[in-house]
Amino acid sequence: MSRAVYVALTTLAAPLALAAPAQAQDAPAPAQQAAPAETAPAAGQMTPEQIAAFNQAVTDFTAGQQAQQAGDNAAAAAKYEAALPAIRTAVQAQPDKIDNVNFLANALYADAAAQGAQGRMDKVIALYGESLPHWRKLVEAKPADAASRNILAGILIQLGNQKLAAKDMTGADPYYKEALTLARKSVAENAADKTNKNILLSALIGASQTANDEALRKEALDMGKAMMADGTIDAINKPSIEAMTGQKAG
Repeated sequence: MSRAVYVALTTLAAPLALAAPAQAQDAPAPAQQAAPAETAPAAGQMTPEQIAAFNQAVTDFTAGQQAQQAGDNAAAAAKYEAALPAIRTAVQAQPDKIDNVNFLANALYADAAAQGAQGRMDKVIALYGESLPHWRKLVEAKPADAASRNILAGILIQLGNQKLAAKDMTGADPYYKEALTLARKSVAENAADKTNKNILLSALIGASQTANDEALRKEALDMGKAMMADGTIDAINKPSIEAMTGQKAG
């Protein structure tokens, strides 16, 4: 079963249609720019050099998106990797600026997509792990943002899958439980949405293997069989449900 779950690892790292943020305009006033180089910027401010680097990161990220949409994942990854240091610095300097947190979370996710397309799964897992606190912060700040909530749930499932594939049931379980809470909220908001249903099913399949909870296993089976019957089950979930039920989808 763990293998059937683990093969879903690359499926949620899809290219994003994220618009890059506007370039930073909040440079210090000229008098502040004239301060000695050794003077540290005030808390919550970025130096002129950091702002220039951030603006270049916006350009690099945009180029990465264009390359990714054209199918050149190697070029996309190179552009994302070039952009990430300055975006990380911006978030460190202004941790409460949610737009920058959003930018970093999405840049890490987009890089994971490009890396995954090249089969670099260790890199994907590392990028997912780094992005996790930023997605959590974003979802907390914007609880009505279903798209971000689903991405966070998907990342949690993938991290759980990686632990499960390594036979680390204890390590996998919290990821699946957190994903379940998020996925249930999305399904409660829109039960007819196929993406919402499949994310919930993925979380249930994982949790049913780690939580030792018969109710979760029954819920996964019932939901999986219903989705196989109506054709809404995704390819990532179908092998696991087939293994659990002993049946083949049509």
